[in-house]
Amino acid sequence: MSRALFITIHMYLSAFFAVFVLLVATSGGLYLLGYKGSVESTTVHTEANTAGLADMKGESLKQAVADLLGRAGVEDYRFEYVKVKGSTLYTRPTSRRHYMIELGDDLTVSRREPSLQSAMMELHMGHGPLAFKTFQKIFALGLLFIMLSGLWLGLSSERLRVRTLAAAGSGAALFFIAVLAL
Repeated sequence: MSRALFITIHMYLSAFFAVFVLLVATSGGLYLLGYKGSVESTTVHTEANTAGLADMKGESLKQAVADLLGRAGVEDYRFEYVKVKGSTLYTRPTSRRHYMIELGDDLTVSRREPSLQSAMMELHMGHGPLAFKTFQKIFALGLLFIMLSGLWLGLSSERLRVRTLAAAGSGAALFFIAVLAL
């Protein structure tokens, strides 16, 4: 592959993925600065816990949750799968309106509306729609290509080699210092 083609691919992939890099950097940075967003939760239904949801998996769990939401009078639900965390079930994706089901003596269904920052963090953590999760895998490969091709382009240029090595070396040193500081 010629250097010119490599530069072209590197440039187009960088431009294409720029918005997604900004989403990840912005949502993660705000989260680390303490702005985690919020989720407005409203209880919509309570009933005796007789559904046996704790023992279900896969499609039977998905159908049981859909039936429960129907009994709760919820008509605006839309979910792709159900995530089980201990005695709590979440309809996914959680990057948009979703439902939380708490299993105890009573079964409680709550509608949850994430703020923009909370929704961005859910996408950031891979809790978005399945199609977006597939895109995130492609994005990871694209970002890996962008980083490695940029490094290769810098190292293969006699004029940029020393500066590229200095930048890569200082970045690696800072990374290892940060890791060892843990």
